[in-house]
Formats: sequence, C-alpha cells, structure tokens
Amino acid sequence: MKKVLVVAAHPDDEVLGCGGTIAKLSSLGVEIHLLIAAEGLTSRQDSRNRNKIKNELESLKKKTKKISKILGIRNTEFLEFPDNRMDSIDRIEITKKIEEKLKTFKAEAIFTHFPNDLNVDHRRLAEATLTAARPLPGQSVKKIYYFEVLSSTNWNFPVHGQSSFSPNVYFDISGFLEKKLSALKVYDSEMRNFPHSRSYKSIESLAYLRGSTVGVSCAEAFVLAREIL
Repeated sequence: MKKVLVVAAHPDDEVLGCGGTIAKLSSLGVEIHLLIAAEGLTSRQDSRNRNKIKNELESLKKKTKKISKILGIRNTEFLEFPDNRMDSIDRIEITKKIEEKLKTFKAEAIFTHFPNDLNVDHRRLAEATLTAARPLPGQSVKKIYYFEVLSSTNWNFPVHGQSSFSPNVYFDISGFLEKKLSALKVYDSEMRNFPHSRSYKSIESLAYLRGSTVGVSCAEAFVLAREIL
C-alpha cells in the first residue's frame, strides 16, 4: 500500500479504530489521508446550534490536526455533517463527498467503520464508503478494512441476521501502542474512566488481547470487507 484513506465519523474514531495502524503505516512511508465526516459535539445539545459552540468546534478541529501530526497523517479534511444525525442526510450526499476525495486521492486501501456498529453515524458512513469505493473499472481502492470502536462496536447486539464484529485481519502495532495512547490524550475530554469501554485501560487491554490472539504483543483487528488482488 502506498496510499491509504481513513474515513471516520467523529474526531477520536480515527485513533480508537486504527491509530496504531496509522502510525505504523506512516512510519513505513505510506501516505495517509483522513476524512472526518461529522462535526462532533452538537449531539450533546438539546437542539443543534453550531454557532453557539463555534469555538469548541474549532478547538476540536485543532486537536484532530494535532493528532494527525502525531500519527503521521498527511492531510485531514472535515465534511461537517451533523453529529449523530447522519441518518437525516441522504446517503448519496455522503457518498458523493467520499467519491470526490477518491477522484483526487487515488487510495489503494480504505479503513472505515464496521457497518453493524451501534452508532448511527458509524453505520451510515460505512454504507456510504462501501458505495463510493464500489469496484467499477478503474477503481483505485483494492482493500477495504472495517475497524472497531470501543463503546460503539462492542455495544451493538446482532439481531435479524446482522453480523457481529469478527476480525480476520490483524495489524501488529507492537511499538506503536504508546503513540496511539498519546494521540488519545489529546482527545482526553472524550475519554472516560474505567470500566467504561472508552477508557485508556480498556483501549490498552484490547490492544493486548488482539495481539495475543495472533501471537504478537499488541495488535489492532479489522474485518476485511473486500480485497482485489
């Protein structure tokens, strides 16, 4: 892989889902770009009002850009869809934004959310990403990986034939876990105390669990949605 696109719903999902893998691939010379789909924060309001928290939203963007530097992400873009309300947006509108990115940045691989996640933005974005990267003639994307986000992926319970997150690809992030945790500290306000799933201890424990599953110290796990050889 020479070019990778990470498509994440909210600021912090990119680190939670594949922060160690981003850092590792970047260290190997892979060019990584990041799309953040939703604005974050506004779902905590009784009614969405971007102007009321304009400073907080700008501060969150700055944190994301700081994290991009820590992990080695070359380019970060914000689509600013409404936070936790992406089901109110026509999927074609989300799809077209991702298609536009793929036209200019010919990514060979995409990392994005698992489609059966509890979070509605995660589900909507996974569907739109798979559509945008459909295997038309000339499509640059050869691999699509779904990542897991603690406090979302693990909180959903599959019903009516839905699949649960069953990883089949593991990236060895031994030596990069500390960088992932350092990046998460920039998003400290989004983190919670253990035993909450989105705690430093839980994130670290998951990395060790995924690593021990495949005989390495630390790993991040993914579901390979598609691979074209």
